Amino acid sequence: MERKNAVLLLSGGLDSTTLLALATSDGYAVHALSFDYGQRHSAELRAATKMAQRYGAVQHLIARIDLRIFGGSSLTSDTPVEKDRELGEEDKTIPFTYVPARNTIFLSYALALAEVVEARDIFIGVNALDYSGYPDCRPEFISAFERLANLATRVGVETAGGPAIRIRTPLIDLSKRQIIELGLRLGVDYSMTTSCYDPSPNGDACGRCDACQLRLRGFREAGAHDPASYAAGTEAGAGSRTL
Repeated sequence: MERKNAVLLLSGGLDSTTLLALATSDGYAVHALSFDYGQRHSAELRAATKMAQRYGAVQHLIARIDLRIFGGSSLTSDTPVEKDRELGEEDKTIPFTYVPARNTIFLSYALALAEVVEARDIFIGVNALDYSGYPDCRPEFISAFERLANLATRVGVETAGGPAIRIRTPLIDLSKRQIIELGLRLGVDYSMTTSCYDPSPNGDACGRCDACQLRLRGFREAGAHDPASYAAGTEAGAGSRTL
């Protein structure tokens, strides 16, 4: 049976790699799309390239755009990344690692690629539970963008009887623990992924930024060991060398 084309936003992190494994296992022919957008480090792009190859993506494109011209985020400026924040459910503060309009921009690129490769499904690994408070990870945003996608494209206008393009978010209602458990069932090698916002020059995760804290908490709750490499001198780094 011929596989359906899909475009998948691939960062090389835990969530998007789990998503890639899931989409592949569901039989999609994945066109992976990553971004070199002026972020602080290139470790995630190296990880994305490895994962696209590992899962047999039809193609892996890296779009180069420069969001540093806008700034507004510690990921696209020289502002230090926040560390050791308390990540409680009651905290509604949007952290400075939020990149203004990033998912809107990324999904717009994915939409253009989807039209070209005739894909009706766009996968993005957003999560509405353990998401650090980013407004463009919420279900309301995804629903709004899907409506836009079907208004703004040729395939959307020419297709009758329902939306021509769907934004697929199978991880959106899962906790980080549940995402990790899903990935482990799918055989994801999480040692090949990177989540850290501020890794060391050799790629070791800091263990202290929001992304690291959420990832480590997810592994603890799943009763599993995080195989990623963490910087020496951190609690995570000490743990990764003893388990």
